[in-house]
Amino acid sequence: MGTTQLETVPEPKYWHLKTVLGEALDSDFAVGEILPNERELAARFGVARATLRQALEQLELEGRLQRRRGVGTTVAPPRVGVDVSTAQHEWPGAAQDAWQPVDCGLAPVPSAVARLLEIGPGEEAHTVRRIRVTHGQSVATELLYVPSSSVPELSAIDVPSGPARARRVLRELQRLGLDGQDRAVELGSARADDAKALDRLPGAPVLVVTTRYVVGGRTAAVSVATYRADTCRLTFGASGDLEISDHPQERKAS
Repeated sequence: MGTTQLETVPEPKYWHLKTVLGEALDSDFAVGEILPNERELAARFGVARATLRQALEQLELEGRLQRRRGVGTTVAPPRVGVDVSTAQHEWPGAAQDAWQPVDCGLAPVPSAVARLLEIGPGEEAHTVRRIRVTHGQSVATELLYVPSSSVPELSAIDVPSGPARARRVLRELQRLGLDGQDRAVELGSARADDAKALDRLPGAPVLVVTTRYVVGGRTAAVSVATYRADTCRLTFGASGDLEISDHPQERKAS
């Protein structure tokens, strides 16, 4: 095989090929269309199949392609726009909330969240698990950590777990006068339980949005929401104050 244009560029061949393939997806293929097999694609672009696989894997990670067992590699639809802006004085569970409660129980709080809540490492809190579905697809999971001091009336509830208890925790939060909230977003890797709920492999790239709810100058609850990075693009409205963190060691989800 003679020298190709790909061999003259300084960047890795697969990365340049990814750009070329991306342009081809926009101009030559329709959403849902099945791509030719690897041999045909490698011949078309004049590259080794190993280089092609690397480029295809990167495009899959970026949500441009979908690999479906028994079907092949298809062109993915555009990312779903998920609005994560929240009114500064609304708790989770408000009328327009898009999340569905799944479960709730007392569980030890991760150390990073414990620091935000100003409680001891390993101390238990009411942990509400919720899921967000858009166009019939699970796009995000959430863990909402609520210390007992924020909802003291819950001690008398005889429902130990499940969606009913989750809804009760959310109702109790509505009783508190919310001062405001702040959010941060960062790139992370899907943990096993989140990956299962989102139909992804463990370690798949995800977007993690951490929200701190403030009452009386103190953190009353913390939400850690995990979004699929391959199918979601997060949008923030005018009220969505956003902090971009490039310090992985400060990640709130552990």
